[in-house]
Amino acid sequence: MSLNLEQKKVVVAEVHELAKVSQSVVAAEYRGLSVPQLTDLRNKARKSGVHMQIIKNTLARIAVAGTSFECISPQLKGPLILAFSKDDPGAAARVIKAFAKDNDKLVTTLVSLGGQVLPPKAIDQVASLPTREQALATLMGLMKQPIEKFVRTLAEPHAKLARTVAAIRDQKQAAGA
Repeated sequence: MSLNLEQKKVVVAEVHELAKVSQSVVAAEYRGLSVPQLTDLRNKARKSGVHMQIIKNTLARIAVAGTSFECISPQLKGPLILAFSKDDPGAAARVIKAFAKDNDKLVTTLVSLGGQVLPPKAIDQVASLPTREQALATLMGLMKQPIEKFVRTLAEPHAKLARTVAAIRDQKQAAGA
């Protein structure tokens, strides 16, 4: 279905706003996928907080102009679906990677993160990025470690004394019996 000029402007504006607030984008060629497969992909993406957009490459170039994803413009070729990830930089890569595992017709063509275009094989590394909650949990664990070690060090002399007294008591009970 072709769009008139006003509809194209609306789509470009939507994608531009999305590109301004997104942390990463993954472009994948969807040639050969059926409509139910694409619908399934969109549903999985929606559940993960990823926005999928099929847009003509010329309109996509216009939409990403002036954003950190302007660097992807020269590589937009062929029928592409763009997956934008707002909150979690690895979410779009995880969705595309998982879907491509079952559907070999979905081929990653580029990954962009932090204003840089990465090769398609970088999807594995981007997909393995921790979520915000995982990163915070790791940080808190690292921050808690020195305090726990300090507390264990302070408590050890008392624990050692208690173990020594218990060993002496057991020894005397064994000698008396």
